Amino acid sequence: MSLYTLGLNHTTAPLEVREKVAFTQDAVTDALRDLTANKWVKEAAILSTCNRTEVYFAGSDPRPVADWLAGFHRLPQDMLAPYVYTLPRNETVTHAFRVASGLDSMVLGEPQILGQMKQAVRSAESAGSLGLVLNRLFQRTFAVAKDVRTNTDIGSASISMAAAAVKLAERIFPTIEGQRLLLVGAGEMIELAASHFLARKPRSVTVANRTLERGSKLASRLGAGAITLNELPDRLHDFDIVVTCTASTLPIIGKGLLERVVKQRKHAPLFIADLGVPRDVEGEAADLDDVFLYSIDDLQGIVQENLTIRREAVAQAEQMIADQTVHFLRWLEGRTVVPTIDALSGYHDGLRAAELERARRMLAAGTAPDQVLEALARSLSSKLLHAPLSALNAAGEAERAELIAALTRVYRLDRNQDEEP
Repeated sequence: MSLYTLGLNHTTAPLEVREKVAFTQDAVTDALRDLTANKWVKEAAILSTCNRTEVYFAGSDPRPVADWLAGFHRLPQDMLAPYVYTLPRNETVTHAFRVASGLDSMVLGEPQILGQMKQAVRSAESAGSLGLVLNRLFQRTFAVAKDVRTNTDIGSASISMAAAAVKLAERIFPTIEGQRLLLVGAGEMIELAASHFLARKPRSVTVANRTLERGSKLASRLGAGAITLNELPDRLHDFDIVVTCTASTLPIIGKGLLERVVKQRKHAPLFIADLGVPRDVEGEAADLDDVFLYSIDDLQGIVQENLTIRREAVAQAEQMIADQTVHFLRWLEGRTVVPTIDALSGYHDGLRAAELERARRMLAAGTAPDQVLEALARSLSSKLLHAPLSALNAAGEAERAELIAALTRVYRLDRNQDEEP
């Protein structure tokens, strides 16, 4: 059994592919149970965010996992092949450390990924798919991420997707202060977007959510109004800026609706930042005049603007991760010899118990203690030597040379006679 990561992210797959393999939070537990029901996966965790879907697993063969990922989402098996990467054990460890530290994010150093990774672990625990190896990997991962963020400036001057959306909106409107803002959804990303936009003092803020109760809670914190998604067709024309990020698996704003909205707004510009994966707005709507639609991939250029000022922090973080990878791999390699150690211990313990029982019977029969101890020592030595000597006698010439070298090293047979044991 080895350790692997299989997945795709914003550097290997376009948004239209990533959204097809995104897991909703409700689906992760069932997916993990389905995956670990197969004999080739012993442990598994799924990390699914706007920018990546990755399966971390301990198993015997990574190839069936790629087929499983496509099958679970009812996609042709060869559809994902150009975009999927498979990382072996050593690379998986480094990759996990980099992801949690924000080094592999579209937004370098962004902090949300660490919380998303912790949620992935909680889901794996709930599904019963988190075993010793993955649990140790993720606990080490969280510790490394904390050290990187504490001891480097990797998170300084970072610009989030939400901040990038503000920058784009400011390219469309002279000022956000006079615009009407609509936030679609009530999750963490929307709340983060709200904090950035509210700093620009928009004229009004409204939260639209599937359930009015949850939307109203966020609206109350923001000093905003609240509506339901069912009201969008009648209310969308009232807003100048729309930021959306929901868990919907299908678009909730279509091109047809936006065509009507453009007419109702008399061709006043409408800015939409779609941060959802899968997307909340039909991509074809970007072709409409007066609709400025940006997906999460469109924001990538802006979030990379501050990359150069953090190069030194990146170098420091990469070195910390490299050092920690070595430490974790030493522990992992030690795990591979545990079954052999256990088997050897059990074998020799069995010999000891048998000889000790024989010695007790001799004592009970009246045999002199010195004679019993001598017999015990001779018999135990003979049985301990039986396995290696039998292997030597049965081996061919080449194998015998290897066995002699191994036994010489194990028992230190080539040491100086006058050397201290």
